[in-house]
Amino acid sequence: MINASNADSEKDDVEGLDMAPEASRTDYPLEDVMVRTETRSAREVVERIGKGRYIMDPEFQREFVWDVEKQSKLIESSVMRIPLPVFYVAEATDGRIIVVDGLQRLTTFSRFLNNEFKLSGLSPKQGTPHYLEGKFFKDLEPRLQERIEDTQLVLYILDRKAPEAARLDIFDRVNSGSPLTRQQMRNALYSGNATQWLREQAASEEFLKVNAGSLKSKTMRDREAINRFAAFYSLGYNSYVSGEMDEFLARALAQMNAASSSDLGEMQDRFRHSMKWNYRLFGLQAFRKSLRENNPNAPRTPLNISMFDVFSFCFAKISEKHLLSDESGFKGKVISLMQDNDFVFHVSYSTNSGSQVTGRFEKALEKFAGYFE
Repeated sequence: MINASNADSEKDDVEGLDMAPEASRTDYPLEDVMVRTETRSAREVVERIGKGRYIMDPEFQREFVWDVEKQSKLIESSVMRIPLPVFYVAEATDGRIIVVDGLQRLTTFSRFLNNEFKLSGLSPKQGTPHYLEGKFFKDLEPRLQERIEDTQLVLYILDRKAPEAARLDIFDRVNSGSPLTRQQMRNALYSGNATQWLREQAASEEFLKVNAGSLKSKTMRDREAINRFAAFYSLGYNSYVSGEMDEFLARALAQMNAASSSDLGEMQDRFRHSMKWNYRLFGLQAFRKSLRENNPNAPRTPLNISMFDVFSFCFAKISEKHLLSDESGFKGKVISLMQDNDFVFHVSYSTNSGSQVTGRFEKALEKFAGYFE
């Protein structure tokens, strides 16, 4: 879910990205929501963080960093044996732990036990400095060190086998930081080669030119669109299950994380080829309904995500040789599709339903029959 300010800033730029996620909330058997509780010591968790078993740097939380005074007060609470709020985490597909809520607290324990900051800002007692003030972990008495190391952290762990809708729903409910988009959640849950690939494509010159700022990077709308391309390109529209866009996009990311570098490189080449040609033929009208006017100076309509799905896929499948041989012909095919009332219906209403996805892809495939590699 995105907050109101982000939604307002994107509403006029993108058509179709907000249609499905909310409808899918809690649309799964409650018995499939697999959450277990485990209690671990601070030392045990910090050691696992050091081994890379915890994902501690999700991009959407990087700007929310506690200052030293706030970190010091958490350590003081630990010394005082004050129970800490629970931590919500999720298992990644590779078995690592993604911190959903509690990142700053875990970061604080990791930094302090590794002597990366000294305690400061603690309230003096009766006019004398606080007994912890100015001390690194190594400076504390052994009994205080052990008290911190033995602090019990209660983890609520969302199982990797939970349905995708449940994972995203719980992620959204328990995260206490800034409201997140579904793609930001996926970016954390599927961190790896797939999310790196999305980031690189979103920063590519070919995509930036054709996007022209419509799909925002702060909320990862740009990566969501590219994730959709990757899903339709690698899984095929026939594998899409009606109304399950979250699951479809997650399945693509999981497959990409397991893919070879050569396969990801090939898909990168096809994606950038597609972006280049969509921009070459339609300029800033690409992926917008206003391109049917065949006038580069016509008022631009919002970027339509369903058109992005179809035309990014189609041009990725058509060779450079074919496109160079008949640029005006391929441009005409797209414009004629946008003048087809049935196709326009398929990219305008209930666009995440199975029949609409199938309808728009079949219309486009028929139009480009014989040209795909």
